[in-house]
Amino acid sequence: MKNDLYPNVVNITNLPFEQQQFAQDVVQGLTKKQKTLSSKYFYDATGSKLFQKIMDLPDYYLTRAETEIFTYQKEEIISGFCSAQPFNLVDLGAGDATKTKILLRSLLQRQTNFTFVPLDISLDALQELQSNLALELPQLPVVPLAGDYFKALAQLKRESGMRQVIFFLGSNIGNFPFAEIKIFLKKLCQFLQAGDQLVIGFDLKKDPRLIRQAYDDAEGITAAFNFNLLRRINETFTGNFELNNFQHFAEYNPISGEMRSYLISTQDQEVTLQDLDFTLNLQAWEAIHTESSYKFSEAEIQVLAAEADLKTQLIFTDKNHYFADVLFSVG
Repeated sequence: MKNDLYPNVVNITNLPFEQQQFAQDVVQGLTKKQKTLSSKYFYDATGSKLFQKIMDLPDYYLTRAETEIFTYQKEEIISGFCSAQPFNLVDLGAGDATKTKILLRSLLQRQTNFTFVPLDISLDALQELQSNLALELPQLPVVPLAGDYFKALAQLKRESGMRQVIFFLGSNIGNFPFAEIKIFLKKLCQFLQAGDQLVIGFDLKKDPRLIRQAYDDAEGITAAFNFNLLRRINETFTGNFELNNFQHFAEYNPISGEMRSYLISTQDQEVTLQDLDFTLNLQAWEAIHTESSYKFSEAEIQVLAAEADLKTQLIFTDKNHYFADVLFSVG
């Protein structure tokens, strides 16, 4: 009997609570005409480690460009949001916080009164980050939060009366469909108030060949990152996705600025997720969309900010003008 709350999934109540939304998203995505899997489920322990490898790849310019910005312009960035009053520095999708640590060290040297709040959907990544910070920056006050961004921000707003400085780095903003970016920013601002600030990383439009190479590396690590999502579904729901029956494909549209990744079925096949009583039939060369990553012009960034009632304070770019970190104030 199907559960009313999750009508597409059988036996949903038999699953652990933390798996129920995952199950619903998987089944809903795979029953669409254009099949899709949410990229937010890439980041289990294995996926997080694979993404760390991606960030070290020669073709993956995004991390190097943003690291360059933080390394050489850290004092200007910090001066833009630092204040004498205590504040929370909230890092959405913190991961290993490699880039954020550059600013954290400078803030500690300034003896700034702040609390670092790393927020990530992956509990494994948060636990590893907390352990590393305890060794690297033992004097840093850390309050990690796991789970959905908005639920965690609501909790933080209830429990803290401090000013919020929100980091959303690595061009994670580009992982939303473009129309949803506007919705996300407006919703994010509901948890903020006058005096709060945002630092958002935007991957800028550039040579389309550079962009495509960043998402389809010759070493196959990005492909493995995508395949890991199928492996995770297999392990979580007793599935039989055969990874050898798929290939990774990535393409960039320079008009829309959208980089899209797919897993392509190379043959007719039937996949079963036993724990969900769910069967999926795939035709040869049918695609499952796994990720989008939008690239922006500075004019598009300004339009997004204006629609969310954000004021652009400062724009920081790397020497190649590949990437921008933009400081916004609320209201």
